[in-house]
Amino acid sequence: MHKIIFISILVFLSNSLLAQDLTGDVYGRVFDFVTKQPIPFANVIVLGTDYGAATNEDGFFKITGLPVNTYQIRASVVGYNPQTKTDIVIQTGKPAESDFELSPQAIEIEGVTVTSDYFRKDLLEVNSIRSFSYEEIRRSPGGFEDVVRALSVLPGVAQADGGRNDLIVRGGAPSENLYLIDGIEVPNINHFGTQGATGGPLSYVNLDFVRETSFSTGGFSALYGDKLSSVLDINLRDGREDRIGGKATISASQFGLNLEGPITEKSNFIFSARRSYLDFIFKAADFSFVPEYYDVMLKADFNPQSQDAFSFLFISAFDNVKFFNDTQEQQVDNSRILGTDQIQYVAGFTYRHLFTNGFFNIALSRNYVNYDSRQQDSLLNPIFTNVSKEEENSLRADLVFKLSKTSEINIGGTAKLIEADYDILFPTFVTTFGDTLPVTNLQTENTYTKFGVYANYNTVFFNRLTTNLGVRSEIFTALNSKVYFSPRLSLSYALTDLTNINFSTGIYHQSPSYIWLEAFESNRDLRMIKVNQFVLGFDQRISSDALLKVEAFYKDYDNYPTSTVRPYLVLANTGAGFSGSDDNFSSFGLEPLVDAGFGKARGIELSIQKKLSDIPYYGIFSFTYSQADYTSLDGIERPGSYDQNWLINLSGGYKFNEFWEFSSKFRFASGKPYTPYNSDGTQNVADYNTRRLKSSHSLDVRVDKRWYFTGWTLITYIDIQNIYNHPNQSNIRWDPQTMSVDETSSIGILPSIGISAEF
Repeated sequence: MHKIIFISILVFLSNSLLAQDLTGDVYGRVFDFVTKQPIPFANVIVLGTDYGAATNEDGFFKITGLPVNTYQIRASVVGYNPQTKTDIVIQTGKPAESDFELSPQAIEIEGVTVTSDYFRKDLLEVNSIRSFSYEEIRRSPGGFEDVVRALSVLPGVAQADGGRNDLIVRGGAPSENLYLIDGIEVPNINHFGTQGATGGPLSYVNLDFVRETSFSTGGFSALYGDKLSSVLDINLRDGREDRIGGKATISASQFGLNLEGPITEKSNFIFSARRSYLDFIFKAADFSFVPEYYDVMLKADFNPQSQDAFSFLFISAFDNVKFFNDTQEQQVDNSRILGTDQIQYVAGFTYRHLFTNGFFNIALSRNYVNYDSRQQDSLLNPIFTNVSKEEENSLRADLVFKLSKTSEINIGGTAKLIEADYDILFPTFVTTFGDTLPVTNLQTENTYTKFGVYANYNTVFFNRLTTNLGVRSEIFTALNSKVYFSPRLSLSYALTDLTNINFSTGIYHQSPSYIWLEAFESNRDLRMIKVNQFVLGFDQRISSDALLKVEAFYKDYDNYPTSTVRPYLVLANTGAGFSGSDDNFSSFGLEPLVDAGFGKARGIELSIQKKLSDIPYYGIFSFTYSQADYTSLDGIERPGSYDQNWLINLSGGYKFNEFWEFSSKFRFASGKPYTPYNSDGTQNVADYNTRRLKSSHSLDVRVDKRWYFTGWTLITYIDIQNIYNHPNQSNIRWDPQTMSVDETSSIGILPSIGISAEF
């Protein structure tokens, strides 16, 4: 035992001594946040050290010879608000990249020096927005290094199921979230995605290539449309510019290989390919079904000169579910599962041109999703088959023009050509509530167009009041009522350089999901779903690296589709989970629908966030109290199916040194509504959403260890979810074999490890 301890100490000390002799580099660019013009002669310093550099005429800087460690880097120049980036990891083998977008000092409070630059103030999105860097997402406990899952710690964000990425934002439905990757809209960024919604078990975006994310939970500007609740903007980084490098990874559920590097002097690429090994685990455990997935990503950037930039992006995911029906028991188990094979991809070309007072972007993209869904009964007779193709071909243009030091205008628009092909067989199905759903034998091919245009004017009055006034118009030719307008307003008043009062309001519209329009011609009479939003907020910089935010929100929903066959069902209560017979195929909308549903969501949120700085700990605490109620065609107001009144999150960590880091996350959520079963497995409409599941809570912990070697770095971690193994109830369903209620729970304690070699 003593020998083991002695050897461990020697290994630790040898790594420490080795790390002291190993160094790395950091490079990047400094831009104007509004015009994207490079800022020359900006000062870039590594806080707490003597290292630094100045940008050249192209806004480029490089700092070499930094000892391996994690740093904070600040960029500053006269006339701009300084910005500090945290979690800049310097390691061997690969230089770190850190770009800065500095905001002009439009707000100047006399006699005050602004020093709290860890949190950038976005003049366009004044409320309900947070940004996370790659490293902040990567080390999130229980997050599987997933770009979506890490957002669950934010105020106002609930999870329909702890094992999935069905985000419920401020009482909205899982279909109300907008995803953008490098400015390109993507319908769903998850493997095994739910048709017509935006969730799934795991994101297919490779976090290794994410520079940072920006997530808005409401009150967003007119720049974004056709979604009601949130906007997740994922900004990918460029490939390294010095040489070809890469990363080999094996983690909790997958393994993969990354490659990146220069193509020419002015171009570079990133590439990744990943495969799950869940099929091996499921087979070894003798499951009756096996899921497997693959994904690939390719991005290439070409910058012939400082004013012009071209980019190509391709991401694709392949998902398969295999069933084994060798025994009667397996057939019964599989009869409760809606299996979906999916092929999906997004491909896009983007061009950006800078001019003296602004820039414009043009993006041409294509989204393609092929769903092949099926469910059988225990005798292998088909209950539901669905072969669908949904394709979006999009052209987007955006122009930003800086009118003066204190004002700018954003204008732009999107045109989409949509192709929707469906081959669906849905025999007579009787729901657990006794409703007989109409027979669907559907074979259709339809082409629609969708347009969106916007304008937003931003200005600052009296050096204190930031104002955004915007308007958006949406046109969707699949609907009989085609044109919709969405005016929006946001205000932010600086009481001091560290304290702001913020307000935003506006009208938001969202198109019905494409599949909802197909089964019945009368469904074309649906109007776009509408919500009026009001958000009032207050933020206070507690210190340079800590921020307090308090926000209250109110959302007034109208025009929500409801079923005439099931007058208690509003489609705001659908879209999460693996939709099938367990939820009576509610999310597909294959029945006559009318836009008679309405509802409201309201709540209050509090959060405190501490960034990693010279004080080596970080964290975020968030508290939310909210209510969401919806009224369907029968006129009865009921709690929304995803309504969780109380949400409490505490996530944070401590960085001991350049080798070791510890982090943990505690999450509490009150139970969501459900409908109880009768003794024969039926359900009563009078009991719809009248009960609540038990409150859930869990503690996740994670330990990261880095090993530095000449020319490469080994990164390892162990992540334990729900470490005290609390049985969190996720749903209830009827078990016809035992004629009893099956209280399904999320996975209990779940340890996982990850190993990455970066070179």
